[in-house]
Amino acid sequence: MARAGGLVDTLQAGAYRVPTDAPEADGTTSWDATTVVLVQVRGAGATGTGWTYAPAAAAGLVREVLRPVVLGTDLLDVPGTSQAMVRAVRNAGRPGLASYAISAVDVALWDLKARVLDLPLHRLLGVVHPHVPVYGSGGFTSYDQGQLDHQLDGWLEQGIPRVKMKIGESWGSRVTRDLERIRHVRNVIGDDVELFVDANGGYSAKQAVRVARAAQACDVRWFEEPVSSDDHEGLRAVRAAVDADVAAGEYGTDLYYFRRLCEAGAVDCLQVDASRCGGVTEWLRAVAVAASFGLEVSGHCAPHLHAAVAAATPNLRHLEWFHDHVRIESMFFDGTLDPAGGCLVPRDDAPGHGLTLREPDVAPYRVA
Repeated sequence: MARAGGLVDTLQAGAYRVPTDAPEADGTTSWDATTVVLVQVRGAGATGTGWTYAPAAAAGLVREVLRPVVLGTDLLDVPGTSQAMVRAVRNAGRPGLASYAISAVDVALWDLKARVLDLPLHRLLGVVHPHVPVYGSGGFTSYDQGQLDHQLDGWLEQGIPRVKMKIGESWGSRVTRDLERIRHVRNVIGDDVELFVDANGGYSAKQAVRVARAAQACDVRWFEEPVSSDDHEGLRAVRAAVDADVAAGEYGTDLYYFRRLCEAGAVDCLQVDASRCGGVTEWLRAVAVAASFGLEVSGHCAPHLHAAVAAATPNLRHLEWFHDHVRIESMFFDGTLDPAGGCLVPRDDAPGHGLTLREPDVAPYRVA
């Protein structure tokens, strides 16, 4: 039997800085632009594309440290190449930037493999969920009421039945405004839409509990990072005291991190980010860790990067339809997905992740 495949013969990486459409802030920081590190790999006449949202330095790390490891590898053997990349960054330190860089390359390699095999990536991985539930995510603390209402109205018009807003403003020093905004959002979305909040670690544990109790009438279902995701004891204390599901995990960059978070009983739902944790390869391992503790997982940000692997995840709860990344991915790619009805349906009519880079549109944003 003839064997499809070939070797990876080209790897390119660049960084692109995209201004936000308005000033943005969460509980602990503010920003006016988002940097995307974009990776393309080629082999057997096909091109695979991956990306991560990370500082431009990650592109240099891809070119300097990872490219020599990846070039010449069998494009079908992505897990083996992933392992080689992990070993190559031992002295650089895997947690953090190196893992983000590995993620972008790994996603590109999976996209390349699927294109060479002429399969949609979700079919290559094996579909569990033909429809991937999403939640609208934004609600930045910097938004005035008009901006907030406009964003909420957009999600409601799309039929998205769950929405998330930012709280914990200024490191938890504006609780009164946090609560006013929570009540306002509940009034706008009505009783039938689930309300999620994300403090980005801006509160102390007891403060987070007080906020949750004060907002009890608003029926908050999801409390993301009420305290720092590194404070497992604090997460566990909040989880024990509030009705909302406590979530964290978006900063995980290795299996040991996810295992520690699960072992601590710190979360009701584990967040995993394939653009940070090590790509598709490590996502599949991380969600298995969560499953071994009886936990569901939620995909963090980068919805078009996650759609295929989320569809292949048995213990998936939902995926974040994050305002910034939705906007950037729509600017960068043709073939983006529609969240109408509150779900994404990965494309069956195109190989790989189904996206095509619009290179002339992307070029003006390049910074490295």
